[in-house]
Amino acid sequence: MRCFLISDNTDTLMGMRLAGVEGVVVHERAETLSALSNAMHTEGIAVVLITEKLAALCGAEVQELKEHTALPLVVIIPDRHGNSDMTAAISRYLAETVGIHI
Repeated sequence: MRCFLISDNTDTLMGMRLAGVEGVVVHERAETLSALSNAMHTEGIAVVLITEKLAALCGAEVQELKEHTALPLVVIIPDRHGNSDMTAAISRYLAETVGIHI
């Protein structure tokens, strides 16, 4: 089982490649949805990582996959331009998935 990254910039992709994670760089909504669909249907991919900017671009589709697909797991990650507060993101994730509010 492996991870796959869908990123909006090459810096994030290069950093993840150093950790052994393959991926693609896309910029438009149609490209993002196509890459997401390909990753979701590729055997052996257990986790699809997608940057915040692209997840926002395809919000409804990403949320649908997160809520209704067991594998691969879809994880939204901040990139070098990310502006999210990680503590808030983790708290929100726990609240959404487990129902625990911190």
